[in-house]
Amino acid sequence: MHQRRFQQVDVFTPVPYQGNPLAVVLDGADLGDAELQRFANWTNLSETTFLLPPSAAGRAAGADYRVRIFDPVSELRFAGHPTLGSCHAWLQAGGQPQRPDRVVQECQVGLVQIRRVGQRLLFAAPPLQRSAPSPMLLAQVEAALGLKPQHILAAQTLDNGLPWLGILLDSPQTVLQLQPNHQALKQIGVTVGVAAVYADAPSPQLEVRAFAAAVDVPEDPVTGSLNASLAQWLIAEGYAPTQYLATQGRCLGRNGQVHIERDAEGQVWVGGASVTCVDGTVQL
Repeated sequence: MHQRRFQQVDVFTPVPYQGNPLAVVLDGADLGDAELQRFANWTNLSETTFLLPPSAAGRAAGADYRVRIFDPVSELRFAGHPTLGSCHAWLQAGGQPQRPDRVVQECQVGLVQIRRVGQRLLFAAPPLQRSAPSPMLLAQVEAALGLKPQHILAAQTLDNGLPWLGILLDSPQTVLQLQPNHQALKQIGVTVGVAAVYADAPSPQLEVRAFAAAVDVPEDPVTGSLNASLAQWLIAEGYAPTQYLATQGRCLGRNGQVHIERDAEGQVWVGGASVTCVDGTVQL
């Protein structure tokens, strides 16, 4: 074991302990898969990341660092709040990007562009695959969430490296009042994101919750990958404007703020503030 630099970062908030925490090991070199997974399970956070030098191909394509992302039970190809939190930690630790205006992260989905706008970081949402869910799956999830058919305005299966069943509900109040059967959702084996549009409030415009009992995270406080795929879907279908603020985590006592914007080329960017809560070393 070695002393390795470590940060615990709160993501999608400028205020400590109001967002989604992320454990970041700043030097993941020489650690095997089993060691990485064991540590991620031990932190018991929704995600833990390990930073590495980019691969030769990644560096040639402009990558500044490589990240491996783990939830408590598996490795993930991509996740949103780990992308922003890892970039924040890398910059805080003295990382110098190849380009002054961008940080390029290498992960299993490929290269992810990250913009710096003041104190906020925004990642380019990876390409999205989406389709209509099967009626049987939607009925099972509807029952597990305690919903009635009239509550559901639209639904899509969404995958940008992390799969979600996205459900647009009739009101933010419906979203906030949900009391899911997490055991039922775990048995179904699907991660579910629900959202609703605020009709009469300038900010926020979207209320979001994420249920991931399928990967042993009953409710995630603030979820970048879900907000990215929701934005790509909802903007494309005219349910949401091209720029908006989503809030997530209220039912867990958090106040996550997710900034969404689609640029002139059609790229969706997902961002927010991050703050370091723990800075030190870990024996690993």
